[in-house]
Formats: sequence, C-alpha cells, structure tokens
Amino acid sequence: MTADHNILEVTPRVEALAEICRTNSRIDPALYKQYDVKRGLRDLSGKGVLAGLTNISDIISQKEVNGETVPCEGELYYRGININDLVQGFMKEGRKGYEEVAYLLLFGKLPDAGQLADFKGLLAQGRTLPTNFTRDVIMKAPPHDMMNSLSRSVLTLASYDNYADDISLPNVLRQCLMLVSVFPMLAVYSYHAYNHYECGGSMYIHYPSDSLSTASNFLRMLRPDMQYTPLEASVLDLALVLHMEHGGGNNSSFTTHVVTSSGTDTYSAIAAALGSLKGPKHGGANYKVVQMFEDLKRNVSDAHDDEQVADYLDKLLRREVFDRKGLIYGLGHAVYSISDPRAQVFKSFVGQLAKEKGRDEDFALYSTVARLAPKVIAKERQIYKGVSANVDFYSGFVYSMLGLPPELYTPVFAMARIVGWSAHRLEELINTDKIIRPAYRCVQPEIGYTPLGER
Repeated sequence: MTADHNILEVTPRVEALAEICRTNSRIDPALYKQYDVKRGLRDLSGKGVLAGLTNISDIISQKEVNGETVPCEGELYYRGININDLVQGFMKEGRKGYEEVAYLLLFGKLPDAGQLADFKGLLAQGRTLPTNFTRDVIMKAPPHDMMNSLSRSVLTLASYDNYADDISLPNVLRQCLMLVSVFPMLAVYSYHAYNHYECGGSMYIHYPSDSLSTASNFLRMLRPDMQYTPLEASVLDLALVLHMEHGGGNNSSFTTHVVTSSGTDTYSAIAAALGSLKGPKHGGANYKVVQMFEDLKRNVSDAHDDEQVADYLDKLLRREVFDRKGLIYGLGHAVYSISDPRAQVFKSFVGQLAKEKGRDEDFALYSTVARLAPKVIAKERQIYKGVSANVDFYSGFVYSMLGLPPELYTPVFAMARIVGWSAHRLEELINTDKIIRPAYRCVQPEIGYTPLGER
C-alpha cells in the first residue's frame, strides 16, 4: 500500500494471482462455434442478434434485391425521419438542431414552434447545479479521465434528488431532462478542474446563458473569453445531432436497456451507459484518428503523394507504425459497409470549418485517406463486407479545429448521446416488465471437492 492512500498495488503476488485467474477462466474458442454462440451478440457475418424492438431510430446498411441481401449506402433514421432531411430542415432555416432533434427522439414527433420554445425553456431552466456542487463534487479530487468525473457527478446528483428511486414515467422524464440540461456543465467544469489542479492552468467557471443553444453554451463555458464564431457553433451543433442516437443495439444504448430492465434508478442507468461509452471500442475512437494522422504526417514526407500515403496505411495494417494494433482508425463500422450517412453529412461542413481555420491541407489529407484506405484494406485483408469512413473519422478533426482538448472528445459524445439513452430508458420502462437475461452455457466439467489439506 502507498503512504497516502489505502489502495492495493500491482505487486508480483497480485500478478501471480492474475495469471491463475487467466489460466482457469480461459475458454476454448472452438466451443463458441460448437455451441453456436453469437459472440458479441453478432453472427459470423457480423449481423446483430435481434434482442428487442424500438421506435427511436433505425440503421439501414443492406437491402433485398432479387431475393438476395446486398450492401447499400448507409441510411440513418430518427423516429422514421432520414437524418439528411432532419439536418437540411433546420440548417436551411439557419437554426441549431440539437434541441429540436432531442424533442423528436424523446417524444416521437417534431415539435411545432410553441412546443420547441417551451422545450428550450425547460432545458434552460434545468441548466443549474445544486448549491456548491461544482466546488464540493466536481473540483474535489478531479480525476484524469473526464468520463469518470461525469459518472461520479451523475451518481452524486442522486443524493440531491428526493425522488431518485421513483421510476414512474413523469419522474424519470424529469430526471432525464435535467441530465440533458446539465451534461455540458458537468463536462466543461470537470475539464477546467482537471486543467487547473492537475495541469496548472487557469480556472474558468462561466455560467450558461438561457438564450443560447446547447452547442453555443458549451463553447461559451469552455473558452476563457466565451467567444466563438457562428460556424463553430453550427458545426458543433451538427456533431451533437449526428451523435445523438444510433439504433438500440449500440453498446451504451443496449446497456441502458439492460440496466433499466432491472428496475434501477435513472442515475445508475446513465452511469452504466457512461461506463460503456468510455470504452475505446465505443466512444474513444475519434481521438485515435487524430493521433493516427499526427503520426502519418511525421512518417510521410509528401502527404500529396498517394503512393506514400497508401504505403503508410499498409504499414498500419501490418502493425509496423503508430500503435501497432493493425487498425486504420475511423474506417469501418459494425453495421455500415458502403457508407456511414453521418460521415457523409458531416464531411461538407468539416470542409467549411477547415477553410475558416486555415486547415485546408489537413482536410485534403483526410479526404485522401478516406479514398485510399478502403482499397488498402481490401487488398491486405479478406473482409465479409466493405469499409468506409465512419463519423469518428471526421469528428476528432472537427474537435481539434474547435480547440477542444482531447480529454473532452468522449464527454462531447456523451453530451449528445444522453438524449438517446434517455429515449431508450423511457421506451424500456413503457414497454416491458421483464428483466433482460440472456443465456450463457457453462462449459466447465463437473469436479469433486478436495479437502483443504489434500490440495
């Protein structure tokens, strides 16, 4: 144990125990095929096992043509409305879309002008934290990971709620709206506490404005001078809309369904979803993309040379460069093959922001990699479906242009996805009273008990 805190360290004894655990817990991979286990709740072709029904969103990546299933351009629908139509709808009128789309996902229909104004008022009213919460919770022992700080803050908010365990629909909706409102504050204030206490930076605690959108308030609270351009706010708003929801089967939304089905409280369910999103296989990919491009520029003498760029991508797949994981980050998706519609929507606005920020060269390089990588992957590996740039491919680049610190990349994702999680929690409570309990087959042979003295 260390002198200043009572936490076990990883000693040789603990390492030896870990090896015992590893040896006795390992399962022969062949058994998964023998018993037809859908690992990751997916079949061998990568298609997800049907585990539930939802009205909230739909993902389309393949269609039936002449009796055969063939890949198609990716499509994403929120409550039956194509994401392209949604984005074009609010952008052509010069409006931010986060609040409008949040209403759609939570209540199942687009709001009229009066309903939208009322909903914005509810969110503005909810943008407040309990007295001294920022000082006593967020600033106290700030962790290095903002997602851990978010989870701790969400669970602590339950202590301030006299009806924390009430899972009646009106009360859960109240809790969800409050969390949607305060997530930007929790994320930004956690970062400022970390930056001050751990990195020696200045402390800024700016209050949100009732008259501003969620995206504008986030930039206002984050930046020392509270200034931002209209394009910056619009692109961040678009990012939030595109990350808000993605089918009931994504890991964190499924986690929300599973935990909600046990009858637990809202704070516990959302904390569980945050824990899922924190995982690098789910919410942390966008920063990996940024790091990968930094490494690419260090290792390629001419970023305009397709041959050099393709050679670097090939080395990525062969585990010779960057983190040696054999991955081209931001390429490929569990569902989409030909295209990710979120990336398609994002790309043109990313180009506009790159022009404003003087980063046209970087955007050109991203476009080059998006064009070359699928060919390199197809040549190097046998894959059951095509690959294309996904939304994470561009979102990290956008966040870097917005000056967001890397520590906030995944919390921004959570800031968007809290709406989807809330919608799925409400849907689970409305439609089922059964706890989700999948089957696991035990493959441990029966053995007898050996007395202590004979072991």
